[in-house]
Amino acid sequence: MLPSRPAPEGSSSRRRGPAYERTSHDTTKDVTHMNDRAAFRRARVLSTLGPASRDPDILRELVAAGCDGVRVNFSHSSHEDAARSVRLAREVAREAGRPVAVLADLQGPKIRVGELDAPLEIEPGRRYLVVPEDGRGEEDDEGGPGSAARDPGADVAARIPTTWPDLAADLSAGDRVLFDDGRIALRVIETRGRAVVLEALDEGTLHSGKGINLPEVDVAAPSLTAKDREDARHALDLEVDYVALSFVRRPRDVQELKDLVDGRALVVAKIEKRQALRDLPGILDVADGVMVARGDLGVELDFEEVPIVQKRILGHTRESTRLGITATQMLESMIHANRPTRAEASDVANALLDGTDVVMLSAETAVGDYPVDAVRTMCRIIRRIERETADDARALATPGARGASSVHHTVAGAIAGAAAEATERLGAPFLVTFTRSGFTAWVISAQRLQVPVLAVTDQPRTWNQLALAWGVVPLLLEGEPDYDVMKDFAARFALERGLGRPGDVYVITAGVPFHVPGTTNYLRVETL
Repeated sequence: MLPSRPAPEGSSSRRRGPAYERTSHDTTKDVTHMNDRAAFRRARVLSTLGPASRDPDILRELVAAGCDGVRVNFSHSSHEDAARSVRLAREVAREAGRPVAVLADLQGPKIRVGELDAPLEIEPGRRYLVVPEDGRGEEDDEGGPGSAARDPGADVAARIPTTWPDLAADLSAGDRVLFDDGRIALRVIETRGRAVVLEALDEGTLHSGKGINLPEVDVAAPSLTAKDREDARHALDLEVDYVALSFVRRPRDVQELKDLVDGRALVVAKIEKRQALRDLPGILDVADGVMVARGDLGVELDFEEVPIVQKRILGHTRESTRLGITATQMLESMIHANRPTRAEASDVANALLDGTDVVMLSAETAVGDYPVDAVRTMCRIIRRIERETADDARALATPGARGASSVHHTVAGAIAGAAAEATERLGAPFLVTFTRSGFTAWVISAQRLQVPVLAVTDQPRTWNQLALAWGVVPLLLEGEPDYDVMKDFAARFALERGLGRPGDVYVITAGVPFHVPGTTNYLRVETL
């Protein structure tokens, strides 16, 4: 049973949008009429849960509108909030009869402004003293402890506290320090013990809690903080499907989380630091997917660099058959409006043309006035772009299918490539893969077929995880799997949903023996 419904905050009709209509939805709504290519939506939609979407009815509507997964943001969620969100997502998914992936997003070592007595006006050319919020260990010019914390000094205009106690150790003269998502830039003049003297390059009003970015600095803070470890353990106890690590800088950051997760979820590396771009292939060797987190990444890089970097990251994810998520400010105006701007629609379209597997909504569904409309809008854009690019999707978005990555030279990769080629040459209406871990489904997904990939699994975790796989329809088989049982299950599903007609041929891939993950070594053509 779902928890009793709380009274929605504000007008529910406003939050659903003025054009709201109740619709039914099940796991195959997007694959019912395959003669119309636009009916099958291949790219996936991930929605962030928050006050605007934790109401059971609203979440039902998000799933009915096309939401394929939900994000629980541990930067803003208590453990109690997270538990409620995950339970609700599972209940709604069961009601809908379809998988809905759950991603736990860890906060990471976010450096912030501490508590100010009042908003601080920053003036260009003036100097400011940044000190640890705890006020311990600062030294003045003579080396006396504490004086810098008590009095900013005659040469500086004001004192700014920070939550990161070792900031001074990470900085050198000339480094840039950015406040409030890059809106206010300052330059390091000198360090004084644990305090830092900065000169303002911009004007602006600084508030408590705003973020601090160090774009040219390799910060010593660990990517996986003590809070992240506690949050990750809680998320794993809730049996989430993905765990995302913030501010990844190097492969070993991801490996640290992988060791903690120990196979209980897939790990997504959030690419939002300049340092991560230096060894992106190495990060992808360890991670199960990446998120192009354009908020902090747009602060770390010059704004004109972000579109090029996005294309580069998503190209690497396709070649390595890893999950690619594009996030941040995709439909930001829909936080308060029921329609996107034309620029936002173009931004979503560009991410799809870049080959992203998933487009993500953040504040639009977490705190926005029109969460359901935001999901509907995202799905509309996806279908239109996919209809336009149906004939050349593999040429546009699948360098991996041509063997650009070593994964395509493995047995599983060769089988996946051959299955995709056979499906196209035979004009098969769908492809079937039997998978326990989901690996083969991810490799086939990277081939960017224009027909559904029916991924049959007996593992509920894999079923949920594949809800975010491009072009994949996950099917959960209960009972002991064998070839004939899985073949009949997939064929029955295809006939019931009108994916094919009796006499159609289709391709099946599998691993023999079935109970051993990662042994995809079998391809067969069957007749429906």
